[in-house]
Amino acid sequence: MQTQNNTYDVIIIGGGPIGIACGLEAQKKNLSYLILEKGCLVNSLYYYPTNMTFFSTSEKLELDNIPFISNNPKPRKAEALEYYRRIATSNEININLFEKVTRVSSHNGLHTLNTTQGEYTAKNVVVATGFYDIPNYLNIPGEDLPKVAHYYGDPHYYATLKTIVVGASNSAVDAALEIFRKGGDVTMIVRKKEIGPRVKYWVRPDIDNRIKEGSIKAYFNANLKEIKEKEVIIETVEGEKTLENDFVLSLTGYRPNFEFLKKMGINLSEDGRKIPQYDEATMETNVEGIYLAGVICGGVETHKWFIENSRVHAKMIMEDIAE
Repeated sequence: MQTQNNTYDVIIIGGGPIGIACGLEAQKKNLSYLILEKGCLVNSLYYYPTNMTFFSTSEKLELDNIPFISNNPKPRKAEALEYYRRIATSNEININLFEKVTRVSSHNGLHTLNTTQGEYTAKNVVVATGFYDIPNYLNIPGEDLPKVAHYYGDPHYYATLKTIVVGASNSAVDAALEIFRKGGDVTMIVRKKEIGPRVKYWVRPDIDNRIKEGSIKAYFNANLKEIKEKEVIIETVEGEKTLENDFVLSLTGYRPNFEFLKKMGINLSEDGRKIPQYDEATMETNVEGIYLAGVICGGVETHKWFIENSRVHAKMIMEDIAE
């Protein structure tokens, strides 16, 4: 609920796990708050691969000491969706879904948020938007063809077909293994000399062995050069090669919406990492009353912050606001 002057104490942008954590802490502090989420509840998590298993164990994904009980130590996507949905509904989290924030402007200590459905005013704003919205594009000819995807869902879609998987991190490795096991013909295009070092330790032997035996083909020190309707052209150490192809999964990572931050007046580091400026004790940015929470704090280094090590941001922020 809003205060009498129709101004919230805090508006949280992003309804993922960290945004929900911020809402829970705002409730504890008796702050009037609203979460604005451009998609469904925990939208980014919803678009994770169907069969995804988290790297973290369930207790490290917990919010507010609410137990997360999963069938195995490392929960699957469906279990996480159920967990966060239960938290949001049982605690009556104040959240507007499918309402995208398009602009945030600050004046005289107040912040005006324009959305696809209206306008709001808040004394404070928390940006907890994550990084999953904008893919790292290859910027090559044919990348806009319908056969190209930057998000992976279910392996059945690619069964019996020739699929190129670009990338060598967890998402690319999971996709390659799953599609192979559903009868797909998989070829990986890897920019470096080996599979990424942060691939889940229990998965790495599997992908290494499948490549070694030839079940999954892989070109290392290679790049995708051009995508055509029925083939692709790749650059390898042996020169250009043309491969027959039905689908391309370009799983080369994602990045936060830096333009959105800059338009709010938040400073970004100029060393290429684009790390936003914020106080590590309070999470407040260089713009008074605007805070950051979660993975967005890491700039392009999206592997630095996770649910397990950024859920504390919620408490830090709300304690500062309540003071």
